Amino acid sequence: MRKSLVMCVLMISLLLTACGSRGNQTPTDRALALRGQYLSAGGCTARMRVTADYGQRVYTYVVDAQVRGGETVLTVRQPEEIAGITAHLQQGESFLSYDGVMLETGPLAEDGLTPLSALAALLEAVRSGFIDSCGTQGEELYILCRDPADPPGDGRETGLWFGMDGCLLRGEVSVDGRRVVQCEFEEFALN
Repeated sequence: MRKSLVMCVLMISLLLTACGSRGNQTPTDRALALRGQYLSAGGCTARMRVTADYGQRVYTYVVDAQVRGGETVLTVRQPEEIAGITAHLQQGESFLSYDGVMLETGPLAEDGLTPLSALAALLEAVRSGFIDSCGTQGEELYILCRDPADPPGDGRETGLWFGMDGCLLRGEVSVDGRRVVQCEFEEFALN
């Protein structure tokens, strides 16, 4: 009986300590813990709304994504006119497929940033981007990643918003102070 009581007191102490330490974590501590979580994950699945701003034109897509190993598979759900188109992205190559037909596309862009590569850019920022700043708003954690050699507002900046569970809620990439790609996650899960 005494052994059970001692064990119970130890368990309660551990739980209270764990709960207290999580509540006292700084945004930087949370950001670094998330980095470890994303580095150790085998991939992710997501449904996201991608908005691409080309200046004169803005396109919005709803996309299902699966990231495993070195491959990302994106399937367009909306707009209806292009629903079902699937993009397969691997380092150094990519292709589109629709209704069983595959089309080799080669490089997607000079700098590699396109609506198709937006998820990969967000994940790369989480895993290895320079964390310029981070903070919380309610229970959400915000992280800004950018190249420290560039002044704020110049070059590529990646903003990331996470829920308490560590799942991506939203991410955006800005180039020279203008947001070019935004992803809002309807569903997100690490594998």
